[in-house]
Amino acid sequence: MQLSDHDLNQLDEDKLLDLPEEALRRLSIRLLNDLKEARERLKQNSRNSSRPPSSEAPWDKANDTASDTDAIDAGEDTPDQEVDNTSPAPPAKESKQDSQTDSSQASDNVRKPGKQPGAQGFGRQQVLPVTDYQDHRPELCACCGTVFTASQQKAYTAFDTVDLTWADANDPGLRLITTRHTYYEATCHCVHVTRDEPYRHVPHGSLPNVVCSEWRLVGPGLAALIVCLAYRMRLSRARIREFLQDWLGLSLSVGTINNTLHESGAAAMPIEDELIEAVVNSRLLHVDETSWMELTTFLWLWVFSTDSVTAYWIAYRSAELLENLLGADYLGWLMGDGYQTYRRYPNRVRCWAHLLRKAQGLEESFDPVARQFGKHTLALLNTLMNAIREARVDPPDKPLTETFQEALALYRALCESLREATHKKTRELAGEMLNDWEAIFQVVASYHLPLTNNEAERALRHWVILRRISYGTRTEQGSRVFAILISVIETCRKRQQSPWLYLAVVIDHQRTGRPIPKLPPVARGSE
Repeated sequence: MQLSDHDLNQLDEDKLLDLPEEALRRLSIRLLNDLKEARERLKQNSRNSSRPPSSEAPWDKANDTASDTDAIDAGEDTPDQEVDNTSPAPPAKESKQDSQTDSSQASDNVRKPGKQPGAQGFGRQQVLPVTDYQDHRPELCACCGTVFTASQQKAYTAFDTVDLTWADANDPGLRLITTRHTYYEATCHCVHVTRDEPYRHVPHGSLPNVVCSEWRLVGPGLAALIVCLAYRMRLSRARIREFLQDWLGLSLSVGTINNTLHESGAAAMPIEDELIEAVVNSRLLHVDETSWMELTTFLWLWVFSTDSVTAYWIAYRSAELLENLLGADYLGWLMGDGYQTYRRYPNRVRCWAHLLRKAQGLEESFDPVARQFGKHTLALLNTLMNAIREARVDPPDKPLTETFQEALALYRALCESLREATHKKTRELAGEMLNDWEAIFQVVASYHLPLTNNEAERALRHWVILRRISYGTRTEQGSRVFAILISVIETCRKRQQSPWLYLAVVIDHQRTGRPIPKLPPVARGSE
């Protein structure tokens, strides 16, 4: 850059108009060079500079990939592949693999993830020593009700389940246990054959392709550990497989790990009703959202945080989710940012952290009017924050609204005068303050309300890091599973209870057809 910030602070329209023609031309050339350099920096990415791919937003990469894929799917010419219709291309030699996949490529030219049609299957090769046995025997004839004797029963199938013992003070460390489940059938004198069969849970409406069943290799405790590794520790499916192999000596396929996560989400899905009830009945609700990619679909990860639950949903950034969740009659206080959809709720509080950052940006502006407005806004907000914090400790005799009535009136008049300011950021902040005046300064009248939305922002921080690692989810089913599982995890942690012990019980009850327990209560001493 040829001009420094110090130089730009000294330049304004009047000074440029007073410069001689030759000096103005030379200055224009320097400004033009600086502008070109700044634009070039803005256009830098991992594909045209030394910037790493992690510096880019995941949706930027997805959109680039999606556009390329769309062009190929539509049969459009790309720079790397030109189509010549004047002469036929020479026939290519057909390989064995090509002949096996011709049928699938005829309908879809893009290779889908996972096992391909015609590919050789693989069975489980690792054999673990059985440490426990569990027999499942029918007791009564399903036809006539006769009680069976042991001589009438015979085994007809069996499978093994791998689980782990939980660590505690008396027995530290994790230990794998393998249980052999044997199922029996019995033939009655009425010739009816009765079997004891593994329970299969009816799929949840939002996850129709996932079934909870007793017939599973991964036990409930091990499933909870896999959920912990995937979401709390942010490991990929491949890294989870590596961890289980290296530390527990257990070999699981990536597909089994992914199916375990989806089954765990389906098992926990009924808890969603309890979360919704707690959100709707809350007296203070922190709401925030952050961008989220579902393959190439741009969505948002929403968080709704109360004093006892933290619930997440992945949806579009529109009023639909709020209407379906809260309805139009929510009576609690809603803490959020300046998103216009929140304005439909009367009891609303604005986060001051967003306003302070915007005012700080104006204070550092090159425009003198913007700098002055930023300083004035920062001074007022900081003064009010100090008064509110003191009032929480020692309530004043006189309401804060009366104490700062004149200061607020002067500031409102200033915002009115700057509503049509030429400086864009100044104009936007002045309009925002006026549009949300009641929500912003509601905390002055009710100083028990929070000043910031840090509760919701902290609830999103961990999952924003996971998003940067995983680039979001790939399917609608994966998004639903992710949202419900992290809701259970964060709600249990907020109540200072183990989410993994609770998840293990939920999965076990769903697999065996028993009602799932409610969310654990708030731990004593954590209120």
